[in-house]
Formats: sequence, structure tokens, C-alpha cells
Amino acid sequence: MTTTAQPPATQEAPAAQIFPVQIHFDDLDALGMVHNARYALFVERAITAYWVDRGWSYTADRTEYDDTFLAVREFRIEYLAPILGAGDAAVHIWIEHLGRTSIVYGFHVLSADRQVVHASGRRAQVKLDPATLRPSPLSDELRAAAAPLMDARSIRSTA
Repeated sequence: MTTTAQPPATQEAPAAQIFPVQIHFDDLDALGMVHNARYALFVERAITAYWVDRGWSYTADRTEYDDTFLAVREFRIEYLAPILGAGDAAVHIWIEHLGRTSIVYGFHVLSADRQVVHASGRRAQVKLDPATLRPSPLSDELRAAAAPLMDARSIRSTA
């Protein structure tokens, strides 16, 4: 099953929202396809790259935001077309919802030429207060840094 995404040139997602992925031999399963668990890893790396480019750090004393204590609440992936063998791919991310205490990302794992959508899904996370482990409001600084992802949803699956 092959799902294609062929957006008009004017609707191409900004390059800052599409992250390259290198697929290595150890990413493959016994059938020579990318192992299902690796898709989540590719998405995590793309989201991390976005935030690192904006000053995010997983070392609290180096980050410019106080929103570093986040927990994943949901991670859903629909596998649409297998990626066969090692090579290149891409991950397109956007924010579907930015709530008071949570962020919901949408994503596509794409072929390197962005013509095939291999997987699609969503990832939700909640900011927690480190002392109470209860939801805590996201900062205005994080909201401003997230703005480019709010309008980056243009590549869509036709499935």
C-alpha cells in the first residue's frame, strides 16, 4: 500500500518543519523493512531537533525555557507504507493543539523526496510541575517558539 502526498508548491511545509532521517542497517527488521519502533524514534528526534534549534536543552541550567519537564501522554502511529532498506527519509512535524498545559504534535514520516507518506500520527505531551507531578501551564516563551509549528501542517496524506 503506497500513500502519496503531493501538495502544490505553494503549500509545501517550511523546511524548518521537515527533518531529514538517515536509516541505517540496524533500523531494519528481519524482513529488511524499518522496524515499527524506529518510527517513534525518528519522530522524537525531529521534535528534539526543532526545540534544540530554539535554545531548548535537556540540561536545566542551559535551557532558555522553564518548560523542560514534560511527559508523553499519547503516541499514536498509523503505518501506511513500509520503508525498505537503508537510506534517507524525512519527518514532517506540526502542532495540532497547544493547550494550557499540553502540546499535541502531528507528524508524517515521509520518503526523502516527500512523495510517499510512510507513517502518520500524533504525539501528546503534558508539562508537569517537578515537585507535584501535576500539570503545569506552558510558558509564553515556549508558546512564541512553537508558533512556526502551528501553521506547518500543509503536507497531508491522501489516505
